[in-house]
Amino acid sequence: MSFLSYPPPRYGGLKGLINSSFRPADTEPDLISAGADAGVTGASRSQRTHYLATGASTGGEFGLYRIDMPANGTGPSTHFHRTISESFFILSGTIRLFNGEKWIDGTPGDFLYVPVGGLHAFHNASDAPASMLLLFTPGAPREGYFEGFAQLASMSAEERQDFYLRHDNHWV
Repeated sequence: MSFLSYPPPRYGGLKGLINSSFRPADTEPDLISAGADAGVTGASRSQRTHYLATGASTGGEFGLYRIDMPANGTGPSTHFHRTISESFFILSGTIRLFNGEKWIDGTPGDFLYVPVGGLHAFHNASDAPASMLLLFTPGAPREGYFEGFAQLASMSAEERQDFYLRHDNHWV
């Protein structure tokens, strides 16, 4: 049997630190992205992203977001990352997850881990809102990726390609 070892210590103190952070559940989302038809159906079509932990706030260890998706929402097509792994944990509703081989209907409590280089995609194809946790490691600055969506339409093809490469998104 093979066991992983603990990494080297990063804290050498004897008494511990008071350095936790708390985010109440009712905290407003950090980013509200309008759906493709938001002008027709209003704010209820908006995706809400809560930056629960960013790479900056965790010292680059991980990032954790809660993504609240509208009914019949869109999501990224099949892609992979060269530098980060991603994990998806379904909190509510049904989210379609692509595991590199097939589409799966993820429901509350379901979990998908995608190692570095793994093909994946997701979206909410159901008639009801859905919510999931998105965990990525290490803690890359993914906020810029999510916040950059609003500018994609005004970018040239070359600028879009640079944007995706800068944020480690490789489409297939």
